[in-house]
Amino acid sequence: MKAMNEMSVSFLSVSANESFARAVVAAFASQLDPTIDQLADLKTAVSEAVTNAIVHGYRETLGTVYITAKLYETGKIVVRVRDKGVGIPDVEKAMEPLFTTGGEERAGLGFAVMQSFCDKVAVRSALGKGTTVTLHKSLLRRGREHE
Repeated sequence: MKAMNEMSVSFLSVSANESFARAVVAAFASQLDPTIDQLADLKTAVSEAVTNAIVHGYRETLGTVYITAKLYETGKIVVRVRDKGVGIPDVEKAMEPLFTTGGEERAGLGFAVMQSFCDKVAVRSALGKGTTVTLHKSLLRRGREHE
């Protein structure tokens, strides 16, 4: 399936850029005329993915977070959040609710939140090479399926 539009952006792995990531993906997704709730869900999922890249991927170092997003005529958006950080040793374990490597201040719910707000979440990771989180979400509004 060919994308009808796509974008990419990259930024330094500083926490102040998490809100930038939310805003840029929401602005791009707005082309599909989603509901406010759908946009809020997407923004939350993107926030979690970006926060994971900053906090866990790069830990105490500075790196670059890469986001690509593609819009499809079917009303679907696919967002990829990628880092070139430390990678995840056990993706399956990392995706378990309450599991965290971030210490007591982290709840370990990032992947669970992403999964609850998206139709599909895929994670690829390689130690020492980084992690890519792919978020799939349908933004088709009810009543507009047959336009």
